[in-house]
Amino acid sequence: MVKNMRIVELTEKTKRDILDHLLKRSPDHYSEYETIVDEIIEQVCRKKDKALFEYTLGFDKFALNAENIRVTKEEIQEAYSMLDPELVRVIRQSAENIRAFHRKQLGNSWFDAGEDGSILGMKMTPIGRAGVYVPGGKAAYPSSVLMNVIPARVAGVKEIIMTTPPDKDGRINPGTLAAADIAGVDAIYRVGGAQAVAAMAFGTETIPKVDKITGPGNIFVALAKKAVYGHVGIDSIAGPSEILVLADETANPEFVAADLLSQAEHDELASAILITTSRELAEAVSAQAEKFADRLSRREIIRKSLDNYGYILVAESMQDAIDAANEIASEHLEILTANPFEVMTGIRNAGAIFLGEYSSEPLGDYFAGPNHILPTNGTAKFFSPLNVDDFRKKTSIISYSREALEKVHEDIELFAKSEGLTAHANSIKVRFDPPGEDLPAK
Repeated sequence: MVKNMRIVELTEKTKRDILDHLLKRSPDHYSEYETIVDEIIEQVCRKKDKALFEYTLGFDKFALNAENIRVTKEEIQEAYSMLDPELVRVIRQSAENIRAFHRKQLGNSWFDAGEDGSILGMKMTPIGRAGVYVPGGKAAYPSSVLMNVIPARVAGVKEIIMTTPPDKDGRINPGTLAAADIAGVDAIYRVGGAQAVAAMAFGTETIPKVDKITGPGNIFVALAKKAVYGHVGIDSIAGPSEILVLADETANPEFVAADLLSQAEHDELASAILITTSRELAEAVSAQAEKFADRLSRREIIRKSLDNYGYILVAESMQDAIDAANEIASEHLEILTANPFEVMTGIRNAGAIFLGEYSSEPLGDYFAGPNHILPTNGTAKFFSPLNVDDFRKKTSIISYSREALEKVHEDIELFAKSEGLTAHANSIKVRFDPPGEDLPAK
């Protein structure tokens, strides 16, 4: 039986203690695995495919080779036949919702011409090749395939490859394969773990090097992405899932409890927090969470998650609750209050905000359209959800006529000389001084 969730008065001390506790879940706190990950990356860089085959046999118990590493078109078609046609229909509709939402994010290159002949602008260019990591086994999430691949495709990325670990018979989850096909993946490779990240980052005989790697994974995958950052781009170092619900006395305790458990079931490190101005609601939600959890299939994971990182905080005012929510900066934030849109105006830090009692978090996970790849562990203070811009580069454009530069050249020279960079100053000066003039003074 799952025991009642703990109820704590919200004070500066309890808020600070909870923040410190939550931060312990960050991948930055798992340095003991870094040596293992570094060794895997080094082996893949050195031995390439041979290392992939060895690690796949060791970790996944499948004899990988150059002939079977890439998933065939026939396997993808077979995956469709293994799925409920209604599920395929839902995946297709979800993909269309995600595609429509992300198309609205597209920005255009722009140029601004001045009367003096100056032209400034920004050129938008999609990255050349994107790599998507998809977990396998029990952690197979077709929804994450859609969320990673579709923004890249909308951004105009020419080639998208995907890696995902096989089972001992070499099979890939059929939902994952169907979602990849619907989203528009160009090639799927049956390899997982840190070795897959290394392969995409540096390239092997069979897997091409990519420009950016996105997608969730276990601690080894997260640390591998961290290690290869700089050689390639990455989306983020994802931590465990988290939800925070802001609620007042008008909230339905059954809805609140159900939504908290929707994230607690992800894994034992997931956090589920309610901040409310109502002690009565707090007690009702705690009791209801116990009732729900005892009937759910992942009750053991839920129990450990709530024991470790589940909190109900009772605040004196809604402003105190909002301030705490901004400090925690949760991945998912639900607002279940009498006027959720008014409360939302005070929120600065959250990965995604869900407003009203019929906007529960799984709506965003599966169907609405906004991306569910969100910042965790407080990084919503400075990171955004995965979006089209993650797969596009911005290049500055500068063009000055002689007339435009002549008006400002002395200012530029002065600035450059103030930093001791006389070659910079000279690069401007020579365009206006007669030949043979002395170099700018130190």
